Amino acid sequence: MRFGGGSAPVDWLVVGLGNPGATYDGTPHNVGFQVASALRARWGLGRPRQKWAGLYVDGRAEPAGPRVGVLLPQTYMNESGRAAGPARGALKVPLERVIAVHDEIDLKFGDVRTRLGGGLAGHNGLKSLKAGFASPDFQRVRIGVGRPDSTDPEIVAAYVLGAWRQSKAEVEELVDRACTAVERIIEQADEAG
Repeated sequence: MRFGGGSAPVDWLVVGLGNPGATYDGTPHNVGFQVASALRARWGLGRPRQKWAGLYVDGRAEPAGPRVGVLLPQTYMNESGRAAGPARGALKVPLERVIAVHDEIDLKFGDVRTRLGGGLAGHNGLKSLKAGFASPDFQRVRIGVGRPDSTDPEIVAAYVLGAWRQSKAEVEELVDRACTAVERIIEQADEAG
């Protein structure tokens, strides 16, 4: 049986959450972009193009593997659903085969957790995806970036929008583990299907 059933242009859609522009590069809030870009390179998908208010590329995750699409919305985090909703509709990807990759301040730095559906934990990018998909029942790869010792919104914003406090090697290792978590979701669905 062919993985994904062959009815959709891609079998999976990976949506990396982040903010566009050099100002946000290298910040914890953009770790979703970092992971999506690392997956694109790992899978040899080539250069993304402007599509659906984002940067999009697709291809096979491996020569005989599933077709995957990778989308980096260029709408800013809080409006990611404006790009991801139309992309999912045009690509005909079932909601449970959409993987949102995002930062999670309520997880300590280094934790990577996955789940299907669930709450939004106040994450504006996830809220926008829920609105764009008309459902919260998509896959998530939650990447722990830690939290400052404050609940003050300005301090929290400065923390996630500032430079990483961890070393480049620690961030690269976190991105690599998050990439593996995305691949594991896809592999486990393949084995089950």
